[in-house]
Amino acid sequence: MQQMIDAAKEYIRELFAENADGHGLEHALRVYRNAMLIAETEPGADRRIVALGALLHDADDHKLFHTENNLNARRFLKAQGMEPETADRICEAINAVSFSQNKGKRPGTVEGQIIQDADRLDAIGAVGIARTFAYGGKHGRTPEGSISHFHEKLLLLKDLMNTGKAKEMAEERHIFMEQFLQEWDRELGEK
Repeated sequence: MQQMIDAAKEYIRELFAENADGHGLEHALRVYRNAMLIAETEPGADRRIVALGALLHDADDHKLFHTENNLNARRFLKAQGMEPETADRICEAINAVSFSQNKGKRPGTVEGQIIQDADRLDAIGAVGIARTFAYGGKHGRTPEGSISHFHEKLLLLKDLMNTGKAKEMAEERHIFMEQFLQEWDRELGEK
């Protein structure tokens, strides 16, 4: 399995080589690490599904690619000799991750819940703040527009975590974002 994980890391590195908006290899690695940490507390989780799903979760993200049916992820999995049933399970977990595509829906599998939590954890806290401004800047969003994103999405994520471990991890990150927003408001009030 480690060989396939290493190959997935290299595949993501190549797929996101030109990306500087907070997605890409470093994000995938953080999601992978968080997912594996959460999976340790979820004994029913298939760690192979979690590992590969976490690494490949943005390989077909609708904001970044114009693919259908998880083409990039499936291409990689097929090249690795992954059996179709397992590839389907990985893609099912990947498809459950997106906030905008799955509003209010909880993933139907524990693996999907873990990967969704791990991705959401990377959207909050210090790293989440940096990613928000990197993505916003690349896509022409002003800093004020990025602040709006906190209220539209990021501050909601703590209460949308699926697993106990992710809820625990989200708490500190959420507090840090609230402190950041308080400082933002304080500094703007000094004009």
